[in-house]
Amino acid sequence: MKTYTNKLTHFIHKHFFYFIIGSYIAGGLFPRFGLFIRDTHFGTFTFFDGSKVKLSLALIMLSILLFNAGLGIIKSELTNLFKQPKLLLVGLVANLSIPIVFTVFISITMTLWHNPDEVQNILVGLALIASMPIAASSTAWVQKTNGNLALSLGLVIFSTMFSPITTPLGLHSIGFITVGDYSEKLHALAGEGTGAFLFISVLLPSLLGIGLHFVFKPSVIIKTKEPIKDINLVNLILLNYANASVALPQVFTHPDWDFLLVIGIITCGLCIFAFFSGNLIARVFKSSESEKVSLMFGLAMNNNGTGLVLASLSLAGHPSVMLPIIFYNLIQHMIAGIAEKRFYSTGKNTTSD
Repeated sequence: MKTYTNKLTHFIHKHFFYFIIGSYIAGGLFPRFGLFIRDTHFGTFTFFDGSKVKLSLALIMLSILLFNAGLGIIKSELTNLFKQPKLLLVGLVANLSIPIVFTVFISITMTLWHNPDEVQNILVGLALIASMPIAASSTAWVQKTNGNLALSLGLVIFSTMFSPITTPLGLHSIGFITVGDYSEKLHALAGEGTGAFLFISVLLPSLLGIGLHFVFKPSVIIKTKEPIKDINLVNLILLNYANASVALPQVFTHPDWDFLLVIGIITCGLCIFAFFSGNLIARVFKSSESEKVSLMFGLAMNNNGTGLVLASLSLAGHPSVMLPIIFYNLIQHMIAGIAEKRFYSTGKNTTSD
């Protein structure tokens, strides 16, 4: 049985990029199980301030992703991260500023588009992408490519910790370049923080995973490395499938081709720009190869699951704003897969252990 499991996980590792693509196709064509994952919940957690978080199956899967990332860090990298926090701070600033600058550029270049309402939908979608913290899934890609997992997890944790400030800032910033109801919705949404959700799904499990390094011996942690990678890959595929099941079936049945094409071009441009920016920052600061990996994946991958939740709850009257978020979620994994296959699958990238 163990031999078959090893062969299966090796096959998933080798063809992970195609599994990601397949998860989105499956979500669009066969959404029922994905909707089951999204709709399954186990009650509600209430904070002392009265804020509530629904403990959904998708939230638990996201938490497992971050717990495994925390458990998979290298303690020496974590120590070095706090000794030299400059790269972490630069990455956090870049994570917020890069998509906002890009969105302003798009708002200028799209003034001649034939459908102004479609432009507003795209800008609001980009606003939700820009204002989200760095995606938990970036740690799985960094882990897969032997990047600096401590830097990667630091970017996720601190971008999440600062999200009560950065998320409203991002939404307000782009709210000033949108018009009418779209602008009003963004400014209103900026006042409805997502701190409770992010604390439960990202911050707490990450810290628990890190904390186990101080409970168990290093030999015990090392034995968990490979199983953790395998669990994270399968978990990430299922999460992508569940997210795709929410909106892609409608796209498959009633496509608006020119709208979808321009969304694809814009979101692809943003993701490539973010990957390039991570590479450029690493070169400027003369970072190691493993740190460059973490910056590239971190800056290009945002927590779009939270963005989709916010869009579905607060922007139900404008369902098209979800399309840029879904497209970006797909494209960020496609480009991550291309980067992994092109630059790091040969094994030239090593950790600084």
